[in-house]
Amino acid sequence: MDKNLIIPNHIAIIMDGNGRWAKERGKIRLEGHRAGAASLEKILRYAGEIGVKYLTVYAFSTENWKRPQKEVNGLMDLFGKYLDKEKKNLKKQGVKLVVTGEKENISPKLLKKIEDTQKFLEDCEKITFNIAFNYGGRREIVSAVNKILSENETKKIEKITEEEFSKYMYRPEIPDPELVIRTSGEFRISNFLLWEIAYSEFYITDVFWPDFGENELDKAILSFNKRDRRYGGLNVK
Repeated sequence: MDKNLIIPNHIAIIMDGNGRWAKERGKIRLEGHRAGAASLEKILRYAGEIGVKYLTVYAFSTENWKRPQKEVNGLMDLFGKYLDKEKKNLKKQGVKLVVTGEKENISPKLLKKIEDTQKFLEDCEKITFNIAFNYGGRREIVSAVNKILSENETKKIEKITEEEFSKYMYRPEIPDPELVIRTSGEFRISNFLLWEIAYSEFYITDVFWPDFGENELDKAILSFNKRDRRYGGLNVK
């Protein structure tokens, strides 16, 4: 990594292509998800080393419940095992874990494991690892509106700004991502961080997520450094 490059403060990743990676190798889809989890471990560790302060990954969407039950069960089991396996390693790496999304349909056992792991890592400060799990961007915005409506009964809110609205999102303490990466060559947002990525830079790669390593992240950051970020304005020279 070139020391002169600007490292994004917050990188968000749509980890796509696990199933196709497995299919190309004659494996079941769950093997692809396991390989994807291994890639995630490497990317999280490397992101912390190069100075990324926030890493958000799209692990399981509210739409993913439509997948075959066997695959859904496998993903839930994989997440639980990941927390068990990586808990102490995350602590050593200075990783603060937050899991963002709805609790609906998640088993009490897994919810307890998530809660305990977040508490175990709450004092870590090197990098915040935000796992979007049972998450949907539209659901998040609707949730924010409902919170405002609920408070309006007592506060009598007449007008709300974008800044004030942001405070009602799931993770108002996490800044918006500067860079969004999507693997496997798909050009879709897929209901991911709809509010937060308004001015994010996008990097699309054909590489499947299980094959996305440190060099691929370097390529994404190099591309980010070549962007002219104007936020709707003009750079007058």
